[in-house]
This record gives sequence, structure tokens and C-alpha cells, in this order.
Amino acid sequence: MSSTATTTLTETFSKLSVRASTEPLKPTGALDKYDFVDITPVIGREYPNVQLTDLLNAEDADELIRELAIIVSQRNVVFFRNQNIEIEQQKKAHPALSLHSKIESGPEIHVISSTKFKQLEQQDNFDLSQLASRGWHSDITFEPVPSDFAILKIHTLPETGGDTVWASGYEAYDRLSPALAKHLEGLTAIHEASKFKRYVESHGKTLYDGERGNPENVGADLRAVHPVIRTNPVTGWKALFVNKNFTRRILELTKDESDATLDYLFKLVNDNHDLQVRFKWNKNDVAIWANPATFHNVTRDYDDLREGDRVVSLGERPYYDPNSKSRRDALGQKKRIFGFQVTQ
Repeated sequence: MSSTATTTLTETFSKLSVRASTEPLKPTGALDKYDFVDITPVIGREYPNVQLTDLLNAEDADELIRELAIIVSQRNVVFFRNQNIEIEQQKKAHPALSLHSKIESGPEIHVISSTKFKQLEQQDNFDLSQLASRGWHSDITFEPVPSDFAILKIHTLPETGGDTVWASGYEAYDRLSPALAKHLEGLTAIHEASKFKRYVESHGKTLYDGERGNPENVGADLRAVHPVIRTNPVTGWKALFVNKNFTRRILELTKDESDATLDYLFKLVNDNHDLQVRFKWNKNDVAIWANPATFHNVTRDYDDLREGDRVVSLGERPYYDPNSKSRRDALGQKKRIFGFQVTQ
């Protein structure tokens, strides 16, 4: 693979949000020549016969990868089976650094490891909820400039188990009543991850407090304030942007009001399997997802080793645009309540 090909995905994905900040982008149909399956009506797409390296080496690679980034942004997460993309190519795909990269394995790659996760949870002496829903999150939202896109390739996995579940922040927003949506728009929430600092210090190390991929991502506080409802600049669609793992408090509300509101918003994601998609990994499968509008959670129903390599890129500081639309409004679809389409 040429150096030009390997940087195409980098340049397109990492700059796409900036390019789209003035006007949402729409698919051109450049990938329609490849077979695909939309796994659910609202989230997830799989390209069963596509190699990412072939897209990167194509004559129209720029157009194909730009199209892929738009589709990922609209469908939340896109899957590719049995990929031959190598670790260095993944690294070049997303050069922006994440906090996890600094902790785990050098400047760009985060090793997703079941062993390291167990160590992270054991530091709290098992003072943990037994509900698997505690793991729902979007990547590094405790940073002022969090991730926009993430690529994960799983190379070691148990014989069964270890599926990942993704959920649509677009559809979660569309489940809100107009009155509650209006109330939440413009509110802000604290996202915090002090547990990573404790993890690093428990190993006798100091948390990296220099620049983590963006000049705003510095220091050891691991705390940021983001809008409760966020606009994805690529699609121009509104999405719920709070998650159970990192979001602690809605600033404009009292503690009791914040706790009650967040509890309901978390349930919108946790309890609605019809805005989720579950993916059963095989060796060397790849998932690419859009963090501005997507939550994910691993299914920890296994004991054997599960490992993969994840690369994240950083986008823009999250914002809410009052002129943005919901996904269903943008697509001309009615909202769904109790499984039925309704007009509000």
C-alpha cells in the first residue's frame, strides 16, 4: 500500500467534521456498487465483501473513503468481515491521539484487552454495579475535544461471547417528547473519568498530562463539559450525548433533578433494544463508528482472552445547533412510540 493510500482515510475522516461544519454532507452513491446489508432499520450496516485496503488503493479512493465516513455518520456503525488491514495501516488511518493511547501502547493505538479491563475494575475492590448497562459510553467524552470516529479490529477472541452492542444517539433523541427535547436542548453536562488516573497511579505511573491529540486536551483532570443534545456536523442531525460511564451531572439542574433526568436518558439507551445493534465478532473483523451520535458496550460473558486494536481520531468541540434537525425529520420519517409510527 502506498503512503498516499494509507493517509487517505486519515485525511478524510479526521477533517470531515470540520468540512461539514457549515453544511451537512449527503451520500453520493459512490459505495452503492458494493453489496451491503442494513442490519436494523435505524443503526448498523455491513459490507460483507469489501476490504478496506481495496478502498484505500482504488483510483477514486478519496471519494470512496469520504463516502464511507458519511455513511458511518448516518448509520452510526459499519462492519467489515475478515479484514487484511495491518496495525500500521490502522495507525495511519487515524493519527489523532487518545488518552488511552498514551496509557496503553504508544502514541496512537489502544489495545482493547479483557485482561486490562479486569485490572481496571478490580481497582475499585469490586464496588461495582452488576448491571451490564454500566458500560455504555462514547469514546473519551471526558476530553474537551473527544473522538469523532473510531476503528476497531478484533484479532483474539473467545470461542463464543464478547459481542459488542452499539446504540443510536439519533434515535434516542427521537424518542423524546417535543417538550422534553426542548427542555434538554442547550443544557450542558459534566463528563469525568478519574478512574483512569487511579488506574495509572495504581501501577506506579503518572498520568500523561500533555497534549492528547488536540491543544485543548491537556492536564490530568479528565473532565469536560458538553451539551446534553449534540449536533453531528457531518449529518446535521441532533443526538443524545450523555452516557452512563462518563456523564456525572447536568449543570443547569439541581442534583436531584439531574440524577432523575440522567437516569431516564440512560434508560432510553439501555432499555430500548430497537435502537441497538449487536455484532458477533469473528477474527479480524473491523467496526468503524461515529462517536458524536453513537454509544457502545461490550458483552462481558466470557473468560478467555479478547483483544483488538482500536484507533480513534478527534473531531471538534461538541456543540448544539438550534437549526439542526432530528434524524427522522431529516429523512421524512415519523417518530415511533411503542413500536408504532406517530405524528406529533
